[in-house]
Amino acid sequence: MRRLEALQAIYPELERRVVVTIMGAVAAELQSLGHRPGFFYLQHAMGIASSIGLGIALCRPELEVVVLDGDGSVLMNMGGLTTMGRYRPPNLTHVVFDNESLLSVGGFPTATSAGSDLAAVAAASGIPATERVSDVDAFADAFNRALASDRLTTIVAKVDAHYEAPARTKGFVTDLGLLENRFQFARHLRSLVEER
Repeated sequence: MRRLEALQAIYPELERRVVVTIMGAVAAELQSLGHRPGFFYLQHAMGIASSIGLGIALCRPELEVVVLDGDGSVLMNMGGLTTMGRYRPPNLTHVVFDNESLLSVGGFPTATSAGSDLAAVAAASGIPATERVSDVDAFADAFNRALASDRLTTIVAKVDAHYEAPARTKGFVTDLGLLENRFQFARHLRSLVEER
């Protein structure tokens, strides 16, 4: 399965949620589908999407938070899984796109290419629900189940190590400025408090 196809399958659900992405291809592909003020693209911040998503989920339990992560990023911050497993916010869905490579920084193979199982690691870290999927339909079903479950879920989605840069960007970046995205996202989170 291609990551962009997986993102397209869940995009209508993402539009209504707070979304934190890792750097690189995931961020650029999500933005290519249409930016929303609730999307935070962590450019140049490998490994911390799950930590930032966890912090938002804990501080804002009324919001549904989705983290779009990658295998390289999770492997860089394995403590993120154990911390999520410790606190278990029911409003957090953690998606790990596993392409078995560090695609955005050169395509080097990750430990998952040699057999490391991130769904098993997540389960052993105390995350109450984990799933491993490898096609778009199974991914969309797992994602919708996670949203409906009211429990922390990690979905490991096996995807091809493939990327086509959106026409308006070069490489693995969004065309939204880092500071612009940061301030827009913060304003959006504040506006959600004001709406209550």
